[in-house]
Amino acid sequence: MEKRYGIIVALDLTSREKAMMVALEIQDLVDAIKVGYPLVLSSGISVVRDLSKISPVICDFKIADIPNTNSIIARLAKENRASGIIVHGFTGEDSIRAVVEAFSPGDVFSVVEMTHPGALEFIQPISMEIARKSYNSGVRGFIVPGTRPERIALYRKNFPGMLLLAPGIGAQGGEAKRAFENGADYIIVGRSIYESENPRREVENIIDSIQ
Repeated sequence: MEKRYGIIVALDLTSREKAMMVALEIQDLVDAIKVGYPLVLSSGISVVRDLSKISPVICDFKIADIPNTNSIIARLAKENRASGIIVHGFTGEDSIRAVVEAFSPGDVFSVVEMTHPGALEFIQPISMEIARKSYNSGVRGFIVPGTRPERIALYRKNFPGMLLLAPGIGAQGGEAKRAFENGADYIIVGRSIYESENPRREVENIIDSIQ
């Protein structure tokens, strides 16, 4: 994934047509497209292949199953030309490693901490151990909370070589500039872009805010 501005757009849409339209409009301003279950379940896995013709695609499936099932999901994403995939780190080293092996060559990112308030209840107290197990399993990077920049800084300090992708920017309250200042390599922005009347201008505004 070649870095330009460090922006990944999350297309959490249920309309293939709108997803394609937004992707085309901002393709020269973003580094990748993140797609999840809303778009894939409504449009089919082929939407990954179609979007990959525009920008690199990261499949945000937050894979959280046993190793065999994880491998099947990862291979399906790879066969449809995904460049990256997201796995839940709490599933343990065997399940994470299954994704890394099935998706190779490709970038696997592990969720080590989420952005919403509920993440404070269970995930955050063990997030550093999740990060260590994910690192040991060979992932390329971590999904870290853009809503908590001090946590981004913590992961950057402890895992200096890992790519840090920070969702929660915009609609959830995270600030692009603070995320980058605290060590994020990429920010993930969804609703602020695709719900905007002018998605391109919205991305341009984000770029202006971080320069």
